[in-house]
Amino acid sequence: MEHYETKPEDRIPFFGKIIYGLGGFVNNLLAYAIGSMVIVLNLGLGMNPALVGLLGALPRLTDSITDPIMGYISDNTRSRWGRRRPYIFCGAILAGVTFALLWQLPSGESESYYFWYFLIGSMIFYLAYTMFATPWVAFGYEMTPDYHERTRLMGTQNFIAQLAYVIGPWFLLFMQNENYFDDMVDGAAGLSIIIAAAVMLIGITPAVFLRERLQDIATQEPGEAHSHVSRGMNKIIRDNLKNFFKGFWEALKVKPFLKLCLATFLIFNGFILVASLQAYVVIYYVFNGDMVAGAEYAGYEGSLRAIATFGIIVFITWLATRIGKRRTLIVATLISMIGYASKWFLYTPEMPWLIMIPAPLIAFGFGGLFTLAPAMMADVVDYDETISQERREGMFGSIFWWVVKLGQAIAIAGGGLILNATGFDVSLGEQSAQTIHYIRLLDAFVPVVASAIAIWAVWSFSLTEEKAHEIRTYLEEIRGSA
Repeated sequence: MEHYETKPEDRIPFFGKIIYGLGGFVNNLLAYAIGSMVIVLNLGLGMNPALVGLLGALPRLTDSITDPIMGYISDNTRSRWGRRRPYIFCGAILAGVTFALLWQLPSGESESYYFWYFLIGSMIFYLAYTMFATPWVAFGYEMTPDYHERTRLMGTQNFIAQLAYVIGPWFLLFMQNENYFDDMVDGAAGLSIIIAAAVMLIGITPAVFLRERLQDIATQEPGEAHSHVSRGMNKIIRDNLKNFFKGFWEALKVKPFLKLCLATFLIFNGFILVASLQAYVVIYYVFNGDMVAGAEYAGYEGSLRAIATFGIIVFITWLATRIGKRRTLIVATLISMIGYASKWFLYTPEMPWLIMIPAPLIAFGFGGLFTLAPAMMADVVDYDETISQERREGMFGSIFWWVVKLGQAIAIAGGGLILNATGFDVSLGEQSAQTIHYIRLLDAFVPVVASAIAIWAVWSFSLTEEKAHEIRTYLEEIRGSA
C-alpha cells in the first residue's frame, strides 16, 4: 500500500482542530442534556413514564426529517460568510436560548399542560439544534483535502467531544443540590441556563475563528436556491424540493456511503440494542439480585469504559495514519468483539471485579467508529463530487446521522422487546436460570454478530488511501487546488 505524506499546506493548525472540536463538545453536551434531564418530568413533576417516553421519541421524528433538509439548505447557501458559518453561529445562539426556555417549567400545572409545553418546546429546540449541528458536521468534511489530516481532525474532535460524557453524569446530582435549588424542577431550570450559556459562548467559536476552505468555490457554483425571483416563488419552491429529493436519492446510491452507514448502524446499534441487558447480567447474575452492589459495579465499569475511550482515540488516530482508516476500523471492531465475547467468561459471581476487564476492549468499538467514520465520510464526499460535480457535505452528513438516530430509536425499543422475550419479570425478584442464561447470551454475542457483519461492510469499502489520493488529484485538476 502506497503511503502519502501530508503536505504542510494541508495541515489544519492545532488551534483550528481544537476550535472544531469545541463544536463537537457542544453537540454532545446538548444531546446528553436533553436525554438525561427529561427524568425531571417523571421524578420532579410526576408525569406518567409513558408520556415521558413519548416526549423523548416524538421530537426525534421531526429531527430526523429536518436534518436532511438542513443539509440541503446549507449545501446550497451562497453568502459572503460561506455555506456553514452563518448557520453554526445563529444555530448555537438559538439552541442555547430555546434549551434554557424549555426547562423554565411553571409549577402547579396539569400533566397535559406539561406534556404539550415540553413537546412543542422540544420541537422548536430541535430545529435550532439541527441548524447548528448539521452545518457543523458538514464543515468538518471540507476542512482539509488530505486523507490522514482528516483522521487527525476527527480524532481531536472526538477527544474533546467526549468531555461532555465526563460531566454529563453529574447533572442529576447537581439538580438536586439543596444549597442552590428548592427542588429538582428548580434545579433543571438553573442547570439549563448554565448549559445554554456554555452552548452559546462555545458553539459560536467555529463560526468566528474558522474559515471555509471551499467558500470561494461554493460561492461560484450555480445554485437553484438563488434563482431569480422573476421565475416565481412557487416555481423556486418546486425546483428546490425536486432537487432536494433528487439529491437525497442520489446520495443513497453511492455504494461506499451505504457501506459506511451499514457498518455504523451495526456497530453502534448492536451495542445499543443490548446495552440495558448488561445491568441485568451484573445485578441478577454476578450479584444474585443485589441491586445496590450491581449498580455500583456497573457504574465503575461504565466510568472505566469512558476514561479508556480517551486513550483509545489517540491510539486509533495514530494507527490510522500508518495503516489507513479502513484497516484501523476493522482492527478496532475486532478488539471490541473480543471484549463483548469475553463477558460470557469474565462476568462471574466468583470474582465480580473481572467485569472491569472487557470495558476498555469494548471501548475500542465506539472510540474507533466515531473517530474514523467522519474521516471516511469526508472521502465519500470527494468521491461523490467526481460523479455529481457538486459539494454535498451537508446532505451526506445529515443522512449519515439520520441513519444513526433512526437505528438508535429502533434499538432502544427493540431492547425492551428482547428483555421480555427472555422471560424476565421484575415482580418475581429472583429470575429463572433459563432467563439469566438467555440474557447473558444476548448481552455477549448480539454485538459480536452485528460487528462481524460490519467488518464485512468495512472490508469492502473501496475508498482506500491510494484511491482517495487519486480522487483528490482529479478534483484539483478540474477545479483548482483551493
